[in-house]
Amino acid sequence: MFRKFASVSGFTLLSRLTGFLRDVVIASLLGSGLMADAYFVAQRLPNHFRAIFGEGAFNSAFVPGYARELGEAGPEAARLFAGRVLTLLTLVLLPLSALAMWQMPTVIDLLAPGFAEDPEKYALTVTLTRITFPYLLLISIVTLFSGILNAHNRFAMAAAAPVLLNLAILAALYLAFLFPSAAHAAAWGIAASGVLQLSLVATDAKRRGLLPRFEKPSVNPAMGRFFRSLGPAVIGSAGVQIAIFADTIIASLLPTGAVSAISYADRLYQLPVGLIGIAAGTVLLPEMSRHLATDAHDKAHNAQSRSISLSLMLTAPFLVAFLMIPNQIMQGVFMRGHFTAQDATASAAVLSAYAIGILPIVLIRSFVASFHARQDTTTPLLAAFLGIAVNVLLKLALYQDFGAAGLAFATAIGAWINGCMLAFLATRKGWMKLDTGLIQVGVAVAAATALLAATTPLLIAPSVNAAYRFGAMAPAISLVILGLTGGAIYAIALLASFRLGRKA
Repeated sequence: MFRKFASVSGFTLLSRLTGFLRDVVIASLLGSGLMADAYFVAQRLPNHFRAIFGEGAFNSAFVPGYARELGEAGPEAARLFAGRVLTLLTLVLLPLSALAMWQMPTVIDLLAPGFAEDPEKYALTVTLTRITFPYLLLISIVTLFSGILNAHNRFAMAAAAPVLLNLAILAALYLAFLFPSAAHAAAWGIAASGVLQLSLVATDAKRRGLLPRFEKPSVNPAMGRFFRSLGPAVIGSAGVQIAIFADTIIASLLPTGAVSAISYADRLYQLPVGLIGIAAGTVLLPEMSRHLATDAHDKAHNAQSRSISLSLMLTAPFLVAFLMIPNQIMQGVFMRGHFTAQDATASAAVLSAYAIGILPIVLIRSFVASFHARQDTTTPLLAAFLGIAVNVLLKLALYQDFGAAGLAFATAIGAWINGCMLAFLATRKGWMKLDTGLIQVGVAVAAATALLAATTPLLIAPSVNAAYRFGAMAPAISLVILGLTGGAIYAIALLASFRLGRKA
């Protein structure tokens, strides 16, 4: 399992690194002004709908169903099942995409109502979103093919596909002189990446004999189970996206730059979420599904405990960094070109607010596997909606006084409620068990995190002084020094805690 996790995390790390380069270039070219706000809304909207109809709902309903067909009825039955799901996915998303592109001004009126007060920003957002929206259909099919590969223990190409998104945007930005603006170039890069990612996973699936064909949908037990899981999953995924939609809607009512501040902070916040949380969930769900299909419940619980342990160990340093040095992080990563120190300060406030919820956000993917592996998508839905209700109410209460940071804080509190509910319900049902190893890891991580938090303020001044000679690169060099030093302190403290724990 750790080898699979490393494979997914390795490509996810490459994706995040190329994503950082992409975001640095975008920040340098667009800053946090009108053009940046329009671009970030344009790239968010197809991703919102993808999360509802693609990776969120279909993965949770499709992967366990496909694994069950593969184990019980064989490869041909699994291929037919995948082909029927592919047909349904296309029949839903193709007309949805066409309708959205036709009525894009109405979509923007609904999801970024504040932009209507600025005709230039509004018109640019409509244009850019029409360019990016076909990405929804393409990436949703990518997600389906990736689920098939994952069910066959093939994780590499599916994990590598997002790298092509970043490379396509970077290539388009390099050719920005051919477009009306850099924002137009980046939007076309997103659209082109959908074709590239689909080609990559489809080629890998075809080479392994796993590529499904369009099949006429039919009523059978497998499709019945799929639809029973899909309904709550779609509602649950839509519910999670409601909170993110609320960020976009409310941020559009704030002064220009709020959408960009949230987007830049979210880019950094998503690093541990993608590297750790999504990677763990991607590996864990098919792993648990296979063990439960053979009634190997102890193996399923052990796999989940290892996933949670690894997630805790890897997430804790990000929690400390995002809470204690957010401004240094924003300056080191983005402050160049049109991205100013003022922009860094605004994004840093959002990042520190997001950090409050980083632990549950990362662990939710491991918690929810308890339910999705058993094709129970209703319970996670209820937990998600409770967190979302609190999240949205807090956003409405906080945005006027605290701006973009208030929206991020509400997201963090909603994540805690969602995560705690999932853990409580899974434990009560006996679908998740805290073993001795997980408890020992928790104690060791807490001790190492406390030491890192205590020493971080002492590291800031020496890192700044050491980087001073590098001029404009000083913030980035200082951040690298802080990261390496802090990482070493955390790793040593963690190892020492484990040794002391064994002796005790």
